[in-house]
Amino acid sequence: TTEIYTLSLHDALPIYRIMKKNIFKLLIFILMGSLTTSCFGDLDTMPLDETQLVGEKVYNTADGYTGVLAKCYSSLILTGQKGGDGGDGDLEGANEGYSGYVRLMFYLQELSTDDFIMPSSSNGLRKCLNLQWDASNASVIRWTYQRLYMTIAYCNELLRECTEDKLKSRGLWNQLGDECASYRAEARFIRAYCYATLCDLFGAVPYIDENTGVKDIPAQWSRKEIFEFAESELKNIDGDLKAPGANVYGRIDCVAAWFLLSRMYLNAQTWIGENHYNDALTYAKKVIDDNHYPLASDYRQIFLADNDQCKEIIWPLVQDGQRAQSSAGTNFYVKAFVNGPMNELYNTGIGSRGWGNVRAKTTLVDAFDADDVMFDTNDTWGNNKKDKRAQFMTALPNQVKETWDSKGAMTSTYTCGYGYIKWRNVTKDDQIPASGDAYTSIDFPLFRTGEAYLTAAEAILRGADGTKDEALKYVNEIRQRAYMSGKYAKNGVRSDVSGTVGLNELTLDFLMAERQRELASELVRRTDLIRFGKFTKGYNWDWKNAERLGADVDDHFQLFPIPQTEFSNNPQLKQNDGY
Repeated sequence: TTEIYTLSLHDALPIYRIMKKNIFKLLIFILMGSLTTSCFGDLDTMPLDETQLVGEKVYNTADGYTGVLAKCYSSLILTGQKGGDGGDGDLEGANEGYSGYVRLMFYLQELSTDDFIMPSSSNGLRKCLNLQWDASNASVIRWTYQRLYMTIAYCNELLRECTEDKLKSRGLWNQLGDECASYRAEARFIRAYCYATLCDLFGAVPYIDENTGVKDIPAQWSRKEIFEFAESELKNIDGDLKAPGANVYGRIDCVAAWFLLSRMYLNAQTWIGENHYNDALTYAKKVIDDNHYPLASDYRQIFLADNDQCKEIIWPLVQDGQRAQSSAGTNFYVKAFVNGPMNELYNTGIGSRGWGNVRAKTTLVDAFDADDVMFDTNDTWGNNKKDKRAQFMTALPNQVKETWDSKGAMTSTYTCGYGYIKWRNVTKDDQIPASGDAYTSIDFPLFRTGEAYLTAAEAILRGADGTKDEALKYVNEIRQRAYMSGKYAKNGVRSDVSGTVGLNELTLDFLMAERQRELASELVRRTDLIRFGKFTKGYNWDWKNAERLGADVDDHFQLFPIPQTEFSNNPQLKQNDGY
């Protein structure tokens, strides 16, 4: 059953920045109950409580439409109806804290790779760490699948209701007519993003759009069909999305569509067996050359509590310590990566609230120069490092790089493995944000321009129509920023090492390592390793296949299984090979 509640945006999540910008207060949110591929709520159901809004009331106001669009965005940020893991979670039967989108994607895209270890075995996390999951033993895989389809359902709902005919029949065309095309384009973009992500993670999946009926059993589309649908949507909405930089903070514009196309085309060879490297280069260059989202002058400021001021972020998932509380999102990225004693060594922005259950694998540490790895208690921001991306905690008593104890066993002791401290719930002035330290206020940079530079370089190395000198220019721009040399130099920060590399060093293996240094924890590592042919075989890391030093696994792990529970909803589904 679908339930719709009146909820102040101040109590939930802004598509606008509320705490940091203090601009708008919207009144309507659509908050649905659990949704799977076979359950799409009917907004005409009358509620028992007359304070609850149903379809004909929600869509009688312009704010109602804006609230539905807000829910399309916030379904990738919030975990339930009350905030702060307070119950009424989005997904029936799911652990609310575990089932937020960014946290789920960390388990699938980072924990399964050469980046991070999390010793927990609950909800299928050990299976993700070891690359030993199947169709029924990892709840986090099922919840990821369901959350993506839930978001698709919200987008479909807006698309059904935000039409010229319906707006005119409700007397709202004069208020919303100018925004109708943009609202629809944003919903189509979010839906395309979800389908592209399903294509990446699961391959062939059911297709559902605004015309799918409540009783319809969706057809399972091939991976190529899903890819091509997302591709066509992103191209078709280009003229209806806001111009670069013209939308409200937290909402997307046409640059986000260019960015997503560049990412999809870079992976097209892996996903659908087609070479689209020229297209990847074209769209990555559009992002870069447009320059509405230039590289931040200081890499570290992309991941702080005032990163709403960072111009590099193309699509932020907006967080706020008071009005968008959950144990997922960037709250997880700080608390899981930090334990209490760390706050005595630097300002974490969360005090003693850290859980301390995530650490860097040795392969992530070794991706950096050993001289840059060690934490200096007199230089807590790493200003004296060469590569400012080498943000690790190594200063706890008896702390070692290895993620195993003296007997070679996995352990939850935080001193086994270095902490990763790229995310800090403080401002660039090292102050705790006004929203406090109970929950973080760091916006998650789902899309940012730094990745586009590396996409352009890789596309060229893989055969796109560009020169190797051009590829080198893109890579060295990223590295100069990381080393804060050249035009990125700043008083009080070491800049005597440029970080630039020569043509002889620019190889695909180098780019794979550079993407790890630049994008660790940003939800692309599994996808990268598969594209470079290093995920299942030929390259190992801590605890892969449950071996301390890692071991190869079967290639079928390049796709996650369709969750077994979905087959009772849709008996026409075909499972991925190997499961």
